[in-house]
Amino acid sequence: MVESVFAVSGSISRAARDSGVSHPTARRILVGAGAVPAQTQPVDRSADRKQFEVLTRQGCSTARAARQVGVSERTGRRWRRAGSRYGCPMSTDAAISDRYLCLQDRLVIADALVTRQSLRAIAARIGKNVSTVSREVRARSIDGIYLPYQAERAAKTARARPKPSKLLTHHALRAEVEHGLQRRLSPEQISHRLISDYPDDESMRVSHETIYQALYFQARGGLKREVQAALRTGRTRRKPHRRPDQRTHRFIDPMVMISDRPAEIDDRAVPGHWEGDLIMGSGNASAIGTLVERSTRYTMLLHLPHGHDAEHVRDALVATISTLPQHLRGSLTWDQGKEMARHAQFTTATDMAVYFCDPASPWQRGSNENTNGLLRQYFPKGTDLSVHGPEDLEHVAQELNGRPRKTLGWDTPAERLRDLLTT
Repeated sequence: MVESVFAVSGSISRAARDSGVSHPTARRILVGAGAVPAQTQPVDRSADRKQFEVLTRQGCSTARAARQVGVSERTGRRWRRAGSRYGCPMSTDAAISDRYLCLQDRLVIADALVTRQSLRAIAARIGKNVSTVSREVRARSIDGIYLPYQAERAAKTARARPKPSKLLTHHALRAEVEHGLQRRLSPEQISHRLISDYPDDESMRVSHETIYQALYFQARGGLKREVQAALRTGRTRRKPHRRPDQRTHRFIDPMVMISDRPAEIDDRAVPGHWEGDLIMGSGNASAIGTLVERSTRYTMLLHLPHGHDAEHVRDALVATISTLPQHLRGSLTWDQGKEMARHAQFTTATDMAVYFCDPASPWQRGSNENTNGLLRQYFPKGTDLSVHGPEDLEHVAQELNGRPRKTLGWDTPAERLRDLLTT
């Protein structure tokens, strides 16, 4: 009877060890019952172990992966040691991503190629895309033979960072690039020309980005400094570029863009919405502010005798807009010039919303741009605009507002504004 009890205890211990359950748990089951119940079965931990392998491949620590699948850390360490011993995905080097191959995947590929299985069947077997397997076999095979351990070493070597620049280690390629730069070819022209000049030599390939890095960053296999002068821009530093969605705000106060402008402003149905800009004098030393009402094309000019910075433009705008009745103070559309940095203060003083055009989009203020062209008859480019006083600006504005306009049915802007004021 004692021998049978020890035999049962030993079988439970072995079953518990294989399934991941610690032996003291099995002993408590045996002692508490006084005999082994017939329905006691080893716990199936295969699904937990598979999930544990996935977590460790994704970079989880042993303790964290064990905790997530519901086993002890000791069991997790044993599973990981066993996986490393047999070359399965649980290696000390965590996989970068599920898209990448590990040693176990490469062993499966090698065995399947020996038995002449298709690449699609191999990909389904290891849970990868067929293009991943195809690229692996094509790139890592030597004389038509795929060697998994050598492929694993080559993959680790290729992933190592930092890598020496190709132009630093390949002297013939470096000489060709320098020769192309001396001929004043762009890096992109050199990169594509190398493919035509050396169609059978894969080593004579370099991307234009690698050439730019060698020119701008001396630590990345820098080319000779005198060769930098071959670039048409003449820059010795790379000019940073941002994507449109990464642009920094131009002003401290947030801008409301023209895309958020109400539709009633766009169709010019409601009067009282204005477009504004500056026309600049010689050397940008002097300026005149221009305001055009969108529905009537009525023009008002801002006198800026003391400069055209943000404070002076704000004060001139507030003084001019204050002369209008309330129902003609709808909104103001301006470009992103620095003179509008105080736009929030202007809105507070006049209760007029300010909308900003997109960068380099003058057509979004078409009426104002057209009026600025007409004003150049009176204020030619390259002249000093500070010589014109408030009376001169008023005279010019009256002349423009007295011109009949085709877009107004040959009415004048002054007549249209008069109708708005009387009604």
